[in-house]
Amino acid sequence: MVVALFGLLSVAVSTKASALPIPPVVVTPPPIAVVRVPPTPSEGLAHGVPKLTPEEAVIKAAAAYPRMVFAVFEFRVRRAEQVGPNFFLNSEDDYRDQRDLSIRILPNVERRLRERFGADLSHALLGHDIRVIGPAVRTRVDFIDDAGKVSGKYYYQTQVPVIDDREIEVLD
Repeated sequence: MVVALFGLLSVAVSTKASALPIPPVVVTPPPIAVVRVPPTPSEGLAHGVPKLTPEEAVIKAAAAYPRMVFAVFEFRVRRAEQVGPNFFLNSEDDYRDQRDLSIRILPNVERRLRERFGADLSHALLGHDIRVIGPAVRTRVDFIDDAGKVSGKYYYQTQVPVIDDREIEVLD
């Protein structure tokens, strides 16, 4: 038996006529990691993403539940506050109002927004018109009693989770 070397491939070659054919070698390249940057609301509008008012978002999210409604949302911030680890921007003064659209800003995004708009996000965004792109979803919010347990009472809120600071634009 003779061994022949072809580049990195070592193949055993038999001198006998009864040798089986050598199967082809298939080289699969390693997977390429693709990082997709979310579009800005303006880019979304330019590419045909629908624009909804908060009221339209609430109605469409309720009808689509448990699925989400992806759109661009535009409204004046009437309430802005930290609740637990998340920062919320609301389209209504009362976040429990059924017409309210709540923008839920995750902690890592909040940090980047503070770099863009200043340390006091409430002051920077309250009363300003914003445009947000993302999925609106009807979310059940449970009331917690004084002992820290779920009380059994709840309400529904339509939320848009923001996972990248580019998903929020201030219009004025």
